[in-house]
Amino acid sequence: VTPREVKDYFDKVPKDSIPYFSTEVEVGQIVIPAQVNDQAKQAAIAQLNDLRGRILAGESFETLAKQFSQDPGSGAQGGYLGFFKKGELVPEYEAASRKLEPGQMSPVVESQFGFHLIQFIERKGDSYSTRHILLKPATGTADASVAATKLTRLRTQILKDSISFAKAAKDFSTDKATSGNGGLLSNRQEGGSRTPLDKLDPAIFFIIDTMKVGHITPPMPYRTDDGKEAMRILYLKSNIPPHQANLLDDYQKISQAALSQKKNQALDAWYEKNRSTVYLEVAPEYTQCKVLTASTE
Repeated sequence: VTPREVKDYFDKVPKDSIPYFSTEVEVGQIVIPAQVNDQAKQAAIAQLNDLRGRILAGESFETLAKQFSQDPGSGAQGGYLGFFKKGELVPEYEAASRKLEPGQMSPVVESQFGFHLIQFIERKGDSYSTRHILLKPATGTADASVAATKLTRLRTQILKDSISFAKAAKDFSTDKATSGNGGLLSNRQEGGSRTPLDKLDPAIFFIIDTMKVGHITPPMPYRTDDGKEAMRILYLKSNIPPHQANLLDDYQKISQAALSQKKNQALDAWYEKNRSTVYLEVAPEYTQCKVLTASTE
């Protein structure tokens, strides 16, 4: 929809029907994961090599996966992941899997999720199935402090206007969901970066509740969606008080409503134009439905 169409749509809304929006905020974040030290990595590798030896000696891969795998999705299923096609799993896992024959087991493989033992099950066309045992190296306070130091340095640079929050998020944040949007969290229900306070993650709400617009928190512990330990800083970009909808503050929402109406009108127009040439078959159990039978007349 064009800006003119958005304005025309809004101008036609009766004054007493214009919606009233509660307080909304825009919050940004920069996330840096805690680094895993070499000692923790070597411990995970050693444990997997021990499990590999036990499997080669005759123990069940599935049984050991149930006991030791840290993959919450597949561990209880004996490590079974199901069928996947090329490009659907992380590159390291896929590359190791495709080298195996049915029944064979890989050496220890590292990916972004941790360390794996992979057992190849079968191929079906262009799909293949595997099971795995996943171990995630433990992180500690010392590992998180490295991430905290980086974030403290970034925070100082942002507050001194040496770099914008959006640029810092794009260049340094590992959170793919927000880094490409200037670090701003998205409203998953309505789209855009403005979120009503009552829809905000409680962990964020209690932090930004006492913040002023433009302020940035010190680094804080954070657990990513895939369960990794990390540190992050939060930025309160804006705080929009309760208000009646208007084009200046709510253009994106009004634009979405105008677009929705335009789509519905186009669909209705197509239906009216083609209803005499498009035939519907009504199942016997719905022949008494007045809405359906009327639409077929």
